[in-house]
Amino acid sequence: FLRPPPGHSFSLELDTTGQLPARHSRTRVVLECMCSKEQLLGDILCPLHHPDDKLPRDQSSYFRRTLCTGSYLDVEKIACWVQKLVRSAWLLLPQSHHCQLMVLRSSRTCRFRLTTTSKMNICTGMVFAV
Repeated sequence: FLRPPPGHSFSLELDTTGQLPARHSRTRVVLECMCSKEQLLGDILCPLHHPDDKLPRDQSSYFRRTLCTGSYLDVEKIACWVQKLVRSAWLLLPQSHHCQLMVLRSSRTCRFRLTTTSKMNICTGMVFAV
């Protein structure tokens, strides 16, 4: 599950009848007011009421730059980001010495193939949810 960073929430767009959308709906990233937390904690800036150039380069600005296009989650950017993470993490695992990981190119999903030293192939895929 992909969770929004602090000060953000996800909202599925409704269809024209006001019902939840079909499978390939867009997910809007909504900024939420954190002024009360800002006043209480003092070390947080509200992303809704402070311009981006005043906000620190934190998790939320990284999130929006890396995984969103405009105000929406971008499935292609998410897939690319996860593929890079898996490639990097794989090299740190002991299994990487015994199996070869291949990222199977796809713009909207993440699919992988592991090939063991005995040439056995294991294919797997990831489904994203919010």
